[in-house]
Amino acid sequence: MEAAMTVGVLTLDLAIFESHSLKDKRRAVKSVKDRLANRFNVSVAEVDRLDSRQHAVLGVAMVSNDPVHVHGCLDKIVDYVRADRAVSLIDYEKRTC
Repeated sequence: MEAAMTVGVLTLDLAIFESHSLKDKRRAVKSVKDRLANRFNVSVAEVDRLDSRQHAVLGVAMVSNDPVHVHGCLDKIVDYVRADRAVSLIDYEKRTC
């Protein structure tokens, strides 16, 4: 018997307007990544726009046996990032399989 598994992937396109250097950006991105990982028990990585000083793209992934839990958690992450003062959420994309 196979166990049901749902994988959720969230892509967050962020602007970091207060960043004046790549060092500032890395500090802000690391803070967001660490808070998301600790608060929501997800994996987070910067996946695009690595050399841009004021933009970042984060990939967030989670696995659960409950698809409702995955969708709810990804929605909460979007709301959490939207309320973050250090970054501005430009766009996001959710996928599950």
